[in-house]
Amino acid sequence: MEKSKSDLPRRELSVGEVATRSGVAVSTLHFYETKGLIKSMRSRGNQRRYPRSVLRRIAVIKIAQRTGIPLADIQKALAALPDDRQLLASDWERLSENWKADLNDRIAKLTALRDQLTSCIGCGCLSMRDCPLRNPDDALSEKGTGAYLIEHAGEDEDGLIQTGRPDAS
Repeated sequence: MEKSKSDLPRRELSVGEVATRSGVAVSTLHFYETKGLIKSMRSRGNQRRYPRSVLRRIAVIKIAQRTGIPLADIQKALAALPDDRQLLASDWERLSENWKADLNDRIAKLTALRDQLTSCIGCGCLSMRDCPLRNPDDALSEKGTGAYLIEHAGEDEDGLIQTGRPDAS
């Protein structure tokens, strides 16, 4: 028996099908599209149609978002990959390797923040015994506004990450 066209799997998915299969709201899919993270085509009836490969792209976007990667960085990384094919394991290895350095940097900063959290918020206003040693005569004011020690926790004067506490001598 010969298969008819309707028996063959469709190559494109509707926005509703993509939303259901990916677990992402339709509005989120539209948002991703406006940000250039995914692409759709239009049917003759002007309805969005997505290639099946969009499902893996959405999975990559969601994983990257869960790790705190900004959408702009995700878009930039995905823009370097071809739209017309499924993402491969080698694509994911390249993407994840590039994001590891950023994650490690954020982990180091969060660890330093956690370790300093009870003694100082980074600007010296909570501990006059400790902070005058870390910021004598408000020398950090020359670095700019805000909680400089928190924003740059774990970095030395040259912006390099330190392995110990920033105030250890």
